[in-house]
Amino acid sequence: MFEVTKISDITEGGVRKASFQTCGAVCSRQIDIEMEGDIVKSVRYTGGCHGNLQGIGALIEGMNKADVISRLEGINCKGRGTSCPDQLSKALKML
Repeated sequence: MFEVTKISDITEGGVRKASFQTCGAVCSRQIDIEMEGDIVKSVRYTGGCHGNLQGIGALIEGMNKADVISRLEGINCKGRGTSCPDQLSKALKML
């Protein structure tokens, strides 16, 4: 119901770059993720609360994918059943 949709997924020089469209129930429209193995290199959101989403990206940079998922999965924004962080956890599960 609140799933993300993979838009692109390429690997260049050992860095996986993937983009996801969010479900529409959240303020952000897209999430761009760069991974090196299971380590999050960067996360950029399009739309949403810019300062908060930049903060999330900075906090999880260098973290293991599984740790990020366990911390962000299930966060609910304003009773919507999902959130921008939860959408990120769903995207990371697809990588």
